[in-house]
Parts: sequence; structure tokens; C-alpha cells
Amino acid sequence: MTTTAMSPDTDGEFEFDDHQPQKRIELSHTICENELGMRLDKLTATVFADFSRTQLQTFIESKQLLVNDTLQKPKYRVKLGDVLHLSAVIEDHSSDFPENIAIEVVYEDDEVIVINKPAGMVVHPGAGNRTGTLVNALLYHYPDNAHIPRAGLVHRIDKDTTGLLVVARTKPTQLHLIDQLKDKSVYRHYQCICQGVPSDILRHSTIDLPIARHPTQRTKMAVRDGGKPAMTHIIKATALNDRYSLLDVTLKTGRTHQIRVHLSHLGFALVGDKVYGQPIKSGLSDECRQAIKNFTRQALHAYRLGFIHPKTREAMQFYAPLPSDMTDLIDTLMQQ
Repeated sequence: MTTTAMSPDTDGEFEFDDHQPQKRIELSHTICENELGMRLDKLTATVFADFSRTQLQTFIESKQLLVNDTLQKPKYRVKLGDVLHLSAVIEDHSSDFPENIAIEVVYEDDEVIVINKPAGMVVHPGAGNRTGTLVNALLYHYPDNAHIPRAGLVHRIDKDTTGLLVVARTKPTQLHLIDQLKDKSVYRHYQCICQGVPSDILRHSTIDLPIARHPTQRTKMAVRDGGKPAMTHIIKATALNDRYSLLDVTLKTGRTHQIRVHLSHLGFALVGDKVYGQPIKSGLSDECRQAIKNFTRQALHAYRLGFIHPKTREAMQFYAPLPSDMTDLIDTLMQQ
């Protein structure tokens, strides 16, 4: 039996492009004696080992994985001769190709790579950006990753967000890390520069507001009733002057543009955010105003990343200092 691993479909700063080439997979397995009585969800994790537990759960719930052409619950106990049939559409990235693009590797071993992504780099090829992406770079520097879905990517951050990403070097490691994202063993902390002062911002230290597609602007997200649950925690807020602050933020969920949407909704928009930004605050010096005007990306940086090493089970933690464009902006704002 041959299987093809499905790419991780996670949300938010970790949500992949929705417009990728697709392929259909058709896989079958007949229950034998040594599998008799096993729970469907437990067995499929072995039979269709190229997929994560979360993906298999989705296949079962969406009727893409059937038993004898019938929908069964995950706890169903399989019977001798039962036929499991998986029929699903997955993304096809065989057209991605290697490019000699420099990347900053913070750490690597035989299982994982941790990368500090610069501003302006798209993580994955998509409509309008087939080249110059992190995946193209990974395929050049790590040719063996061509055999792993999305060249080993586990999550992503937006083009103009900087900071840390973990990449898998084997398919089992990728699936293990995807499952860690689901059960919150992977954690990520961000720093951002936004409008507002700590006393106002910290009244919303836990932002628990649902997020969905904007009703009229489909490239944007918005806080909306009926959206997916989204929770952002503001750990620390430091005043840069009497109008702007530096925040330390962590995510409990990872919806599309979550930090940017939540903070903008509450009136604390990120500096430089072309999509969710707000007018520059009045009362600033000419130097501060010009520095904010010249900052042409959202001031957001993924500065800390932690996960459990899939092979050694060691708790790993990595740190990437703020990039120079953000530190320069902070220095200017503090002179107000």
C-alpha cells in the first residue's frame, strides 16, 4: 500500500495558501486477524501512517474515510474483513523547485531545522509567488526535503513578519510536530510595536474574540460572531512613548492574522500594517512620525519558539532577537 502525506492545514500565522494544485488519493486496507477489535482512530494511525492523527480524524468526520463504504465513529471497533477506504483530495506541490536563496539557520540536526525568516520572504509558493520562497530555498539547501510534503514545513508566518520557524527533515518528524501544534506542545511568542499605552492595552491581556473572513473583503480577516475561536495573550507591554508600546504576545490559537486582527479591533493596530493599520497618532515629533511612515511592514516578530524534539523528547527552545528595523524604530519612538 502506498500513501501520500497530506500537508498540514493549520490556521493563522500558520495557515497555508488556499490556492495550491491538488491531487486525489484513493487508499484501501482490509482488516486482518491481528487488527480485530481495534478502535478505528487508533488503527488508521498505523495503517495510514503518513497522516497525522488530526488529519485522520478530519477524514473520518468528513466521510472521506469509510468502513465498508459506511461512515463510522472514531471509536468504532473494527471487524475481520472490514474494508477501510480513504478517498481524499490533497495538495500537490511537485512543481516546487530549488533556488539558491540564503537562509539563516538557527539550529539543525538530522530531524529538525530552525530558521529565522527575514521580512519580505513568502514561506510557501502560491499564486503569484512561485519563486523566491522559503520552500524554494529549503529544496536547494536540503535536497532530501523534496520527499517531504511542503519541503518539511510545519507552520508558517506571514511574508512581512520576521522570526522563527521549525522545519522537519523527515516525514515522521513533520507529522509529530504537526500533532504538537494541535496539542499546544509547540509554543511561539511574538513581539510587536503597536498603538496605545500599557495601561489601556493590558486591560485586554487575554483577548478572546472569534475570527472569520471579512464579509466583503475576502483577503482580510475580522472579529465576527460565529467565527473560529481565537485567543491571544498579552504577556507584557512596555511604553515606548505616550502613544506607542512594545508588546510580548503569545497565541493559544493560530487564526489567520490573529495578532494583527485582535489588536487592531481593540484600537491597538500594529505599526506598518498595510491591511489592519490605523492612522498615525497625532502629537508625535516629526522624527517619530516619519519613522512610522517609513516602516513599511507590520512590526511583528516571532522571537521565541519551543517544542519537544520528536526524536530525543527533549524540550527545545530558541530565541531570535528583534531585527534591526524594529530596534531602530523603537530607539526613535523612545526619543519622543
